[in-house]
Amino acid sequence: MNVFLDFEASSLDDRSYPIEVAWVFEDERSESHLIAPAPDWTDWNPDAERIHGIAREILVREGVAHDVVAARMVEQLTGHSLFASAPSWDGKWLSALLRAAGLPRHTLRLKDTDIALRETAEGILRGVVPQDRLEAIVNDLMARANATKDNAPAHRALADAREERSVWQRLRDAATALAEASEEATPAAP
Repeated sequence: MNVFLDFEASSLDDRSYPIEVAWVFEDERSESHLIAPAPDWTDWNPDAERIHGIAREILVREGVAHDVVAARMVEQLTGHSLFASAPSWDGKWLSALLRAAGLPRHTLRLKDTDIALRETAEGILRGVVPQDRLEAIVNDLMARANATKDNAPAHRALADAREERSVWQRLRDAATALAEASEEATPAAP
């Protein structure tokens, strides 16, 4: 099953670490966790705090231990296709979380949400629209779906992961409607 994931972080510095993670399954099940900093996670940028609104003191007081969050992610997400809108950044923070918990950094892997969009549209439309037009139609559906993204992300992990899932859902709905229209327009063979 497709899962859309997002992290918030201490900064965009090389030493940054994850402070919040959330994921949303395509069936809308979701989880969100504030992450208590590991002992060697000391990076903090007040500008980043102003963007996400999460104070380090809140993480220390209310966050779930980093190794518990990592174990929960592995338990819930193994075997699913994981997607993020910024897989290089989110992958960096996923790797930091897994390594800090003593897990191999590639225990879970992220792909770009655009891959989920493309695979979904192609899966729905392959064999329904002419093969020579499939790529152009899929590209158009992806562009339209991505154009619906909120230009001002919430910068909270659950809200941003839900937005990624919503973009995917809008693309899936548009591809399904196009497939149904194409099948209705095709005359039945005699």
